[in-house]
Amino acid sequence: MKRRTFLSYTLKGLAGFSVLGSLYAWQVEPFWLEFVHMKMPVRHLPDHLVGKKLMQISDIHIGRRFDPGFIKEAFRKAGAFRPDWVVYTGDYVSTHEGKVLYELLEDVMDHAVQGNFGTAAILGNHDYGNNWKEPEVADRIAQVLSSRGIQVLRNAHTTIEDLQIIGLDDYWGTNFHPEKVMDHYSSSRPTILLCHNPDVCDLDIWNGYEGWILSGHTHGGQCKPPFLPPPMLPVKNRSYTSGKIGLAANRTLYINRALGHLWQVRFNVRPEITIFELEKEQEAANNG
Repeated sequence: MKRRTFLSYTLKGLAGFSVLGSLYAWQVEPFWLEFVHMKMPVRHLPDHLVGKKLMQISDIHIGRRFDPGFIKEAFRKAGAFRPDWVVYTGDYVSTHEGKVLYELLEDVMDHAVQGNFGTAAILGNHDYGNNWKEPEVADRIAQVLSSRGIQVLRNAHTTIEDLQIIGLDDYWGTNFHPEKVMDHYSSSRPTILLCHNPDVCDLDIWNGYEGWILSGHTHGGQCKPPFLPPPMLPVKNRSYTSGKIGLAANRTLYINRALGHLWQVRFNVRPEITIFELEKEQEAANNG
């Protein structure tokens, strides 16, 4: 084969691979939902909660850039797992040209997964509208959730079937006041904490809290080259990408890769719904 012919075939092959890769990242992976199953050791967990399931859903980003039908179908599939608790960790909408599509959000959340014991949620930065500075947008989104039986925690805590759930309002929004809840929670009860932006983990706000922190926000970078970190992450701490991360002071961070996204493109970062199975922390330690 002549050199010119070889180069021509090579270039055509690379072009074809590029087209296929682009189609995959645009039309396949954004809709290739993964249910991630993980054990969750919890301090002070009573016997009757061992083996119960807690589901995390994050970043559905209802707006103009993505088919909301995928979110509804994902909710339907998630409901088949019959979770005991469901927690939503922020970013329910995307703002386009200064507008939030509330009616579309209401339609999607009519299909929201609910926990057998109860359902809780926090807000994310996109839930604060343009430049994260519109508290009236956050209030309305919180109302949409509340009207569908989802308890919205805004620097507050609640107890659902003997599990204490702490929810921090968004770090970039206008209502981030973690001291309102961290100064008053019960450290002797089984507890998890919801916090949309994982950068909060590096702040001095924890008042001795030990346990799990469930976050979203990063989308796992949405596009990740093999064996390399994602090039774009909306966090200061670049180690906060996705998955389980051990922190100091007996805290464990879990970053959900998001169910939706701002733009319909994913590569090597599938959309995720996480299902945690609760177990006693000391049992996990004894089992190695």
